[in-house]
Amino acid sequence: MINPLRLDQPIAPQLFSELRLAIIEMHLKPGEALSEKEISLKYGVSRQPVREAFIKLSEAGLVEIRPSRGTYVSKISVRRVADARLVREAVECSLVRNAARLAKAKDFELLDKLLDEQAQAFAEDNFVRFNRSDNFFHRAIANIVQCDYALKTVEGARNEIDRVRFLSLGIATPMKRLIEQHKNIVSAIRTGKADMADEAMREHLREILLALPQLAEANPDIFEDRSLPEHTIYIINEMS
Repeated sequence: MINPLRLDQPIAPQLFSELRLAIIEMHLKPGEALSEKEISLKYGVSRQPVREAFIKLSEAGLVEIRPSRGTYVSKISVRRVADARLVREAVECSLVRNAARLAKAKDFELLDKLLDEQAQAFAEDNFVRFNRSDNFFHRAIANIVQCDYALKTVEGARNEIDRVRFLSLGIATPMKRLIEQHKNIVSAIRTGKADMADEAMREHLREILLALPQLAEANPDIFEDRSLPEHTIYIINEMS
């Protein structure tokens, strides 16, 4: 929550983006109370756009609004993360198959630039920079296909997943391995091999499944449940 708001643009969407990022990057911890008054004072705005941002965050599953009690950052649900990841895999594997057929030179310029940024983040051991570049990487692939509905679906799924992704970096999922997976995805798109791109994306998106149980076990205070659904247990068994 360090970026100034632009007063010539709607305030509530900007607050939503700022608070969402603060939640994903764990500046605002699961279970932490959020104060309308404190946030409005911090940003120099009225309470109305803060309330609107809270409602959007609640719809995204990132906060809980408890009547007469206040607003709290939602704890992480293993079940919701696993469900969201399953949806994300279905959508992004379809997107990357199409990207392998549709990508142009300008698309590879952007993807290569993002790979360079991720390599720099790895060299600096900068988890925040890597995580943001990772978001742009997946968005860039979706944008190749130009399917807005698919992009919105992926973005919605990421609300559940991104906190776990951020927690896992440097602990359970090395950046170096993720970068190699990204390179494999780009290579498959570049050569127009849809099946290979699908396989590379599927492997990449399943990486989080190996970290999820470890993180829930190590951080019981920020997870509301720890049981994996059957569809995810099946996938993990396939991987092992």
